Amino acid sequence: MLSPNFSEQDQQFMRQALALAQQAADVGEVPVGAVIVVDGQVVGEGYNQPIATHDPTAHAEVIAIRQAAQKRQNYRLENSTLYVTLEPCTMCVGALIHARIKRVVFATTEPKAGSLVSARKQLETGYYNHVFKFEGGLLADEASTQLSDFFRRRREAKRLGL
Repeated sequence: MLSPNFSEQDQQFMRQALALAQQAADVGEVPVGAVIVVDGQVVGEGYNQPIATHDPTAHAEVIAIRQAAQKRQNYRLENSTLYVTLEPCTMCVGALIHARIKRVVFATTEPKAGSLVSARKQLETGYYNHVFKFEGGLLADEASTQLSDFFRRRREAKRLGL
């Protein structure tokens, strides 16, 4: 569900996720950042790192989940909210289900691989024993611009043979 009704706290945490996404871009990774919050406190954060870590599962969401689970000493992250700059993919939605995330707030949609409202609507299948609430569109313009600029620069570098 795309929603324009977000709190100041939602905006604060999404801005933190955008800053993490910039860290990813700065090291040549696709700029996606994620923050997990419980009771107003950040318990996990991450940014895309599959290239640097040689790990195809090192998406921002998965890194944030791993960090939060370690910090909370529990693989279940009930009553948590994930803020992520890009609509999660199929793998990440699966991880969010297994972690028992309560709510997901994403910035911009991912038309090709998004698995909440775009390419696949995974939570509408009825297959899962846990579903989470989700809302999109928070700071979407900023996230979309960040992604577009990253890919534009990458295409330009490739064109120049850099």
